[in-house]
Amino acid sequence: QVQLVEPGGGLVQAGGSLSLSCAAFGRAFSNYFVGWFRQAPGKEREFVAGIGFSGCYTDYADFVKGWLTISRDNAKNLVYLQMNSLKPENTAVYYCAAATVVGYRSRNYYRDDRYDYWGQGTQVTVSS
Repeated sequence: QVQLVEPGGGLVQAGGSLSLSCAAFGRAFSNYFVGWFRQAPGKEREFVAGIGFSGCYTDYADFVKGWLTISRDNAKNLVYLQMNSLKPENTAVYYCAAATVVGYRSRNYYRDDRYDYWGQGTQVTVSS
């Protein structure tokens, strides 16, 4: 079992950058595929980015378009989400989640029901 905590988040001006982190407590983070999701007001939660167990595999939602990078440091039990050139439409609660088993060919890690553990979420607000 693992607990996830997401420090970071906050208020940033449009065009600015923000780095989120996801810290794992309990079982070693290297045992999990990690995804970041977000939920904007009035919208469903959606996949943003995912990273494989070793960090060699990454995948991004189509809307990311190069402004976001996911990475991990298993020695520190951390996964990072670096967000650049932020826009007001990126305002949302961002969640990290961990899954023990995912399908790389089916990309089922886009589905939030594939994940076993979730962080509490962190608010990101981008002002215009």
